[in-house]
Amino acid sequence: MKWTFPNLRLFLFLAVITGGIYPLAVTLVSLILFPHQAHGSLIRNERGEIIASELVAQPFISAKYFWPRPSAGEYATMPSGASNLSWTSGKLVRTVAERRAALLKAHNLPEKTPVPADMLFASGSGLEPFISPEAAELQLNRVASTRGVPPEKVRKLVSAHFVRGGILGENVVNVMTLNAALDTLFPMSGM
Repeated sequence: MKWTFPNLRLFLFLAVITGGIYPLAVTLVSLILFPHQAHGSLIRNERGEIIASELVAQPFISAKYFWPRPSAGEYATMPSGASNLSWTSGKLVRTVAERRAALLKAHNLPEKTPVPADMLFASGSGLEPFISPEAAELQLNRVASTRGVPPEKVRKLVSAHFVRGGILGENVVNVMTLNAALDTLFPMSGM
């Protein structure tokens, strides 16, 4: 009993500090120094409406958009995650073969065309908004043709949405910001 009240006071003190004051301080600092990121890295259209977040992929299926990595969780945020299928899984082998065939068909490419791995395998979260520069290049002619824009203009836009990986990371393209920019710069009516 001798230690009960001092321990209870210490618990309450630490609960207030670590559960209240510290999170509040971090939130306020982030809102002041990094407002865009603190509010979810939201993407807005020309009317100011929120259309997406730079950090969460959406299922783009139209030929006028760049497609993100496949998602094991159908791009849903609550049950996000990987399929956890092993390399020896027959289901994984079939899924990858189906994705490859669908990509080659959608892009009118020959069977022997190499397909970047990030277009065949789902990401760990299932919400990955980034693709490799090779995956963007694979899709470039389809998007340019559908939008009626010269491929070089689309290639220039892709390079503007290139995210450098730094010392240890890989260079990637943000599909969410790229598709929003496509709609702004090369709008399509009736699609």
